[in-house]
Amino acid sequence: MGAEGRRFRCLAGAPKVGEHAYLGDCHGGVCRHPLPSAPLPWMLTAEAGHKALMRALQRCNTQPTPRSAPHRGFSYVDLVEGLRDGRFYALKRILCHDKEDRQAALHEVEMHGLFDHPNILHLVAHCMVEKGTKHEAWLLLPYVKGGTLWSEVEALRKKGTFMPEQRILLILHGICCGLQAIHSKGYAHRDLKPTNVLLDEDDRPVLMDLGSMNRARIEVSNSREAMAVQDWAAQRCTISYRAPELFTVPSQCIIDERTDIWSLGCVLYCMMFGEGPYDAIFQKGDSVALAVQNPITVPPTTRYSAALQCLLSSMMTLNPQERPSIDEVLHQLEGLQPAPAGQDTTQI
Repeated sequence: MGAEGRRFRCLAGAPKVGEHAYLGDCHGGVCRHPLPSAPLPWMLTAEAGHKALMRALQRCNTQPTPRSAPHRGFSYVDLVEGLRDGRFYALKRILCHDKEDRQAALHEVEMHGLFDHPNILHLVAHCMVEKGTKHEAWLLLPYVKGGTLWSEVEALRKKGTFMPEQRILLILHGICCGLQAIHSKGYAHRDLKPTNVLLDEDDRPVLMDLGSMNRARIEVSNSREAMAVQDWAAQRCTISYRAPELFTVPSQCIIDERTDIWSLGCVLYCMMFGEGPYDAIFQKGDSVALAVQNPITVPPTTRYSAALQCLLSSMMTLNPQERPSIDEVLHQLEGLQPAPAGQDTTQI
């Protein structure tokens, strides 16, 4: 089918889109057909933008499907299907109402471009489409049907089981490798949580949603700067996984990548106990900002080794200067022994 035809084929039985349109590994292959940057301007009309992306999709042997659903309240995800091989990609359409929204979308594109790592979602193609007074940023991303880490934890909880330690160590190691790549370039993810971690069919975790990423080291020298960082965190960092130092930012401080270590601890806690340490507090409407100012209490358990519980406690230290770096977390992980063979599930 030619690009100009723009005929859509119904994908009956295809995976749902929106919150169920998970992104990730494209069957082990890497698509290298980005939109051409030379002849095409960044700002395109809706028609020109559609044709441009259609040409990219055609080179990828893909076509769009009209089924879509809201994604995080300000964007949509469309499935695109391979014309010949039947593979799926995900087309994320970010709604941009003003210049600030467009800059945020461009920032997300820029962050994707920094990395080529198996534990970080890569960007296949992108363009900005003008629609009257508004714009849409189109990001073509790989698709994975394995789902998010949260969906896996939730499924286990509904079955009355917990994730075994050996599997936790495998997934946690991959997440740490992705974070290590981010931190090594001087950035921090800032919104690490189970719904932003994808799992492929081999349980390989892939970090997604890079829109909140920024430079790891933020120097705050006065109350005005402190309030600006605090307001930014309130908008961009999920409250129940946000580090304590981002709730009340001191007027003289340095915020660094160890905000991710706190969030990583919350993710580990979620894998161990079926929900994040502050999820229930948030759902009840109680103050997460107040709760995170007190030391975390790890529920007593014999399901997991003392070493894993110790690692969790170290990551969730209130003082960010006392938290381990991502390199130190990986070093501790290497010293942990896998769970005994045959430990598949643990009944509640």
